[in-house]
Amino acid sequence: MGGADQDRAGRGPVGPEQMIAEARKAFFVMFGFLLVVWLVQLINYADHYSLSRDHGVMSGDMGTLPDILIAPFLHWSWAHIESNSGPLFVFGFLAAYRGVVRFLGLSLLVAVTSGLMVWFLEGSGVETVGASGLIFGYFGYVVVRGLFDRHLIDTLIGIVMGASFAYMLTVAVPGTPGVSWLGHLGGLIGGLAGAWLFRDRRSRPRPTAHSDGTSGTAALRDPQVHADNPRADLHKELGDLGLL
Repeated sequence: MGGADQDRAGRGPVGPEQMIAEARKAFFVMFGFLLVVWLVQLINYADHYSLSRDHGVMSGDMGTLPDILIAPFLHWSWAHIESNSGPLFVFGFLAAYRGVVRFLGLSLLVAVTSGLMVWFLEGSGVETVGASGLIFGYFGYVVVRGLFDRHLIDTLIGIVMGASFAYMLTVAVPGTPGVSWLGHLGGLIGGLAGAWLFRDRRSRPRPTAHSDGTSGTAALRDPQVHADNPRADLHKELGDLGLL
Protein backbone atom coordinates (compact mmCIF):
# COMPACT_ATOMS: atom_id res chain seq x y z
CA MET A 1 0.00 0.00 0.00
CA GLY A 2 2.55 2.55 1.07
CA GLY A 3 5.80 1.33 -0.49
CA ALA A 4 4.64 2.08 -4.01
CA ASP A 5 3.75 5.70 -3.33
CA GLN A 6 5.84 8.78 -3.95
CA ASP A 7 5.60 12.15 -2.32
CA ARG A 8 4.34 15.13 -4.28
CA ALA A 9 7.85 16.47 -4.84
CA GLY A 10 9.01 13.19 -6.35
CA ARG A 11 11.63 12.61 -3.68
CA GLY A 12 11.08 8.86 -3.68
CA PRO A 13 8.74 6.21 -2.32
CA VAL A 14 6.64 6.75 0.77
CA GLY A 15 7.11 3.81 3.13
CA PRO A 16 4.48 1.99 5.19
CA GLU A 17 5.70 3.70 8.36
CA GLN A 18 5.04 7.13 6.88
CA MET A 19 1.62 6.02 5.66
CA ILE A 20 0.72 4.82 9.17
CA ALA A 21 1.96 8.12 10.59
CA GLU A 22 -0.23 10.05 8.11
CA ALA A 23 -3.24 7.87 8.98
CA ARG A 24 -2.66 8.56 12.66
CA LYS A 25 -2.50 12.29 11.98
CA ALA A 26 -5.66 12.03 9.87
CA PHE A 27 -7.49 10.39 12.78
CA PHE A 28 -6.54 13.12 15.23
CA VAL A 29 -7.26 15.88 12.70
CA MET A 30 -10.80 14.58 12.18
CA PHE A 31 -11.28 13.99 15.91
CA GLY A 32 -10.18 17.56 16.58
CA PHE A 33 -12.38 18.91 13.80
CA LEU A 34 -15.45 17.14 15.19
CA LEU A 35 -14.60 18.35 18.69
CA VAL A 36 -14.54 21.96 17.45
CA VAL A 37 -17.84 21.49 15.58
CA TRP A 38 -19.52 20.12 18.70
CA LEU A 39 -18.10 22.86 20.93
CA VAL A 40 -19.42 25.45 18.49
CA GLN A 41 -22.79 23.70 18.57
CA LEU A 42 -22.90 23.99 22.37
CA ILE A 43 -22.21 27.72 22.16
CA ASN A 44 -24.70 28.08 19.30
CA TYR A 45 -27.42 26.21 21.19
CA ALA A 46 -26.84 28.22 24.37
CA ASP A 47 -27.27 31.42 22.36
CA HIS A 48 -30.46 30.19 20.63
CA TYR A 49 -28.59 29.51 17.35
CA SER A 50 -27.65 33.13 16.81
CA LEU A 51 -24.35 32.02 15.24
CA SER A 52 -26.24 30.15 12.52
CA ARG A 53 -28.46 33.17 11.89
CA ASP A 54 -25.52 35.60 11.84
CA HIS A 55 -23.16 33.49 9.73
CA GLY A 56 -25.43 31.54 7.42
CA VAL A 57 -24.73 31.92 3.71
CA MET A 58 -27.44 33.90 1.89
CA SER A 59 -27.67 34.07 -1.88
CA GLY A 60 -26.45 37.35 -3.34
CA ASP A 61 -25.70 38.92 0.06
CA MET A 62 -22.15 40.27 -0.10
CA GLY A 63 -21.99 40.45 3.68
CA THR A 64 -22.35 36.67 3.97
CA LEU A 65 -19.77 35.80 1.32
CA PRO A 66 -16.92 35.35 3.86
CA ASP A 67 -19.23 33.06 5.84
CA ILE A 68 -18.76 30.27 3.32
CA LEU A 69 -15.69 29.32 5.42
CA ILE A 70 -17.60 29.54 8.71
CA ALA A 71 -20.93 27.94 7.80
CA PRO A 72 -19.58 24.33 7.70
CA PHE A 73 -18.93 24.57 11.46
CA LEU A 74 -22.52 25.59 12.24
CA HIS A 75 -25.78 23.64 12.46
CA TRP A 76 -29.45 24.35 13.08
CA SER A 77 -30.23 21.61 15.61
CA TRP A 78 -28.88 18.61 17.52
CA ALA A 79 -30.45 16.29 14.95
CA HIS A 80 -28.65 18.23 12.21
CA ILE A 81 -25.19 17.87 13.76
CA GLU A 82 -25.78 14.24 14.78
CA SER A 83 -26.70 13.23 11.24
CA ASN A 84 -23.57 14.92 9.88
CA SER A 85 -21.00 13.77 12.44
CA GLY A 86 -20.63 10.10 11.44
CA PRO A 87 -20.28 10.62 7.66
CA LEU A 88 -18.03 13.65 8.25
CA PHE A 89 -15.59 11.63 10.33
CA VAL A 90 -15.57 8.54 8.07
CA PHE A 91 -15.20 10.33 4.75
CA GLY A 92 -12.92 12.97 6.23
CA PHE A 93 -10.56 10.32 7.57
CA LEU A 94 -10.52 8.43 4.26
CA ALA A 95 -9.80 11.68 2.44
CA ALA A 96 -7.02 12.66 4.87
CA TYR A 97 -5.08 9.45 5.41
CA ARG A 98 -2.97 9.93 2.27
CA GLY A 99 -1.73 13.27 3.57
CA VAL A 100 -3.10 15.87 5.96
CA VAL A 101 -1.69 18.88 4.09
CA ARG A 102 -3.38 17.75 0.89
CA PHE A 103 -6.58 17.20 2.88
CA LEU A 104 -6.55 20.75 4.21
CA GLY A 105 -6.28 22.09 0.67
CA LEU A 106 -9.15 19.83 -0.38
CA SER A 107 -11.28 21.05 2.54
CA LEU A 108 -10.75 24.68 1.56
CA LEU A 109 -11.63 23.94 -2.07
CA VAL A 110 -14.81 22.06 -1.12
CA ALA A 111 -15.94 24.74 1.33
CA VAL A 112 -15.53 27.37 -1.38
CA THR A 113 -17.30 25.45 -4.17
CA SER A 114 -20.17 24.45 -1.88
CA GLY A 115 -20.56 27.94 -0.45
CA LEU A 116 -20.37 29.67 -3.82
CA MET A 117 -22.98 27.33 -5.29
CA VAL A 118 -25.34 28.35 -2.49
CA TRP A 119 -24.40 32.02 -2.69
CA PHE A 120 -25.03 32.26 -6.42
CA LEU A 121 -28.03 29.97 -6.90
CA GLU A 122 -29.94 29.43 -3.64
CA GLY A 123 -33.31 31.10 -3.17
CA SER A 124 -33.37 34.52 -1.56
CA GLY A 125 -33.88 34.82 2.19
CA VAL A 126 -32.52 31.32 2.91
CA GLU A 127 -29.65 31.00 5.41
CA THR A 128 -27.55 27.89 4.80
CA VAL A 129 -25.18 26.30 7.30
CA GLY A 130 -23.86 22.80 8.01
CA ALA A 131 -21.04 20.40 7.19
CA SER A 132 -23.02 18.55 4.51
CA GLY A 133 -21.12 20.27 1.70
CA LEU A 134 -17.84 19.01 3.14
CA ILE A 135 -19.26 15.50 3.49
CA PHE A 136 -20.28 15.38 -0.15
CA GLY A 137 -16.92 16.81 -1.19
CA TYR A 138 -14.99 14.19 0.77
CA PHE A 139 -17.30 11.50 -0.59
CA GLY A 140 -16.67 12.50 -4.21
CA TYR A 141 -12.94 12.74 -3.56
CA VAL A 142 -12.73 9.29 -1.95
CA VAL A 143 -14.76 7.63 -4.70
CA VAL A 144 -12.63 8.83 -7.63
CA ARG A 145 -9.20 9.50 -6.06
CA GLY A 146 -7.86 6.04 -6.86
CA LEU A 147 -8.66 6.49 -10.55
CA PHE A 148 -6.44 9.57 -10.76
CA ASP A 149 -3.68 8.37 -8.41
CA ARG A 150 -3.73 4.78 -9.76
CA HIS A 151 -3.55 3.33 -6.24
CA LEU A 152 -5.13 -0.11 -5.94
CA ILE A 153 -6.24 0.35 -2.32
CA ASP A 154 -7.79 3.76 -2.96
CA THR A 155 -9.59 2.40 -6.02
CA LEU A 156 -11.07 -0.46 -3.97
CA ILE A 157 -12.06 1.95 -1.20
CA GLY A 158 -13.73 4.19 -3.76
CA ILE A 159 -15.72 1.30 -5.22
CA VAL A 160 -16.90 0.13 -1.79
CA MET A 161 -17.79 3.63 -0.57
CA GLY A 162 -19.50 4.53 -3.84
CA ALA A 163 -21.62 1.38 -3.80
CA SER A 164 -22.43 1.65 -0.10
CA PHE A 165 -23.33 5.34 -0.01
CA ALA A 166 -24.68 6.01 -3.50
CA TYR A 167 -28.04 6.81 -1.90
CA MET A 168 -26.48 10.05 -0.62
CA LEU A 169 -26.66 11.45 -4.14
CA THR A 170 -30.45 11.64 -3.85
CA VAL A 171 -30.05 14.74 -1.69
CA ALA A 172 -27.74 16.38 -4.22
CA VAL A 173 -30.67 16.88 -6.60
CA PRO A 174 -33.75 19.12 -6.21
CA GLY A 175 -36.74 17.88 -4.26
CA THR A 176 -35.72 17.28 -0.63
CA PRO A 177 -37.48 19.89 1.58
CA GLY A 178 -35.33 21.77 4.08
CA VAL A 179 -32.09 20.51 2.52
CA SER A 180 -29.65 22.63 0.52
CA TRP A 181 -29.15 20.34 -2.43
CA LEU A 182 -27.11 23.11 -4.06
CA GLY A 183 -24.63 23.02 -1.17
CA HIS A 184 -24.38 19.25 -1.52
CA LEU A 185 -23.90 19.46 -5.27
CA GLY A 186 -21.30 22.22 -4.95
CA GLY A 187 -19.38 20.17 -2.41
CA LEU A 188 -19.50 17.09 -4.62
CA ILE A 189 -18.15 19.09 -7.57
CA GLY A 190 -15.34 20.42 -5.38
CA GLY A 191 -14.43 16.91 -4.23
CA LEU A 192 -14.29 15.57 -7.77
CA ALA A 193 -12.19 18.53 -8.89
CA GLY A 194 -9.92 18.07 -5.86
CA ALA A 195 -9.26 14.44 -6.77
CA TRP A 196 -7.73 15.67 -10.01
CA LEU A 197 -6.02 18.79 -8.67
CA PHE A 198 -4.39 17.00 -5.72
CA ARG A 199 -3.55 13.78 -7.56
CA ASP A 200 -0.10 12.19 -7.34
CA ARG A 201 2.09 13.36 -10.19
CA ARG A 202 4.60 10.57 -10.65
CA SER A 203 6.92 10.46 -13.65
CA ARG A 204 7.09 7.25 -15.69
CA PRO A 205 10.50 5.57 -16.12
CA ARG A 206 12.19 6.12 -19.48
CA PRO A 207 13.22 3.09 -21.58
CA THR A 208 16.96 2.31 -21.28
CA ALA A 209 19.28 0.10 -23.27
CA HIS A 210 20.67 -3.12 -21.72
CA SER A 211 23.83 -5.09 -22.34
CA ASP A 212 21.88 -7.88 -24.06
CA GLY A 213 20.71 -5.45 -26.71
CA THR A 214 17.11 -5.25 -25.51
CA SER A 215 15.47 -1.97 -24.73
CA GLY A 216 14.13 -1.05 -21.34
CA THR A 217 10.58 -1.38 -22.68
CA ALA A 218 11.12 -4.98 -23.66
CA ALA A 219 12.96 -5.81 -20.48
CA LEU A 220 10.06 -4.56 -18.38
CA ARG A 221 7.88 -7.50 -19.33
CA ASP A 222 8.91 -9.39 -16.21
CA PRO A 223 7.48 -7.36 -13.30
CA GLN A 224 8.98 -9.73 -10.73
CA VAL A 225 12.53 -8.91 -11.89
CA HIS A 226 12.46 -5.23 -12.82
CA ALA A 227 11.40 -2.82 -10.08
CA ASP A 228 10.83 0.05 -12.53
CA ASN A 229 8.02 -1.78 -14.29
CA PRO A 230 4.96 0.46 -14.78
CA ARG A 231 2.96 -2.20 -12.94
CA ALA A 232 5.41 -2.34 -10.04
CA ASP A 233 3.10 -0.13 -7.97
CA LEU A 234 0.30 -2.68 -8.33
CA HIS A 235 2.54 -5.62 -7.47
CA LYS A 236 3.98 -3.76 -4.48
CA GLU A 237 0.52 -3.00 -3.10
CA LEU A 238 -0.59 -6.61 -3.62
CA GLY A 239 2.59 -7.75 -1.90
CA ASP A 240 1.93 -5.48 1.07
CA LEU A 241 -1.49 -7.12 1.38
CA GLY A 242 0.05 -10.60 1.28
CA LEU A 243 -1.61 -11.45 -2.04
CA LEU A 244 1.66 -12.11 -3.88
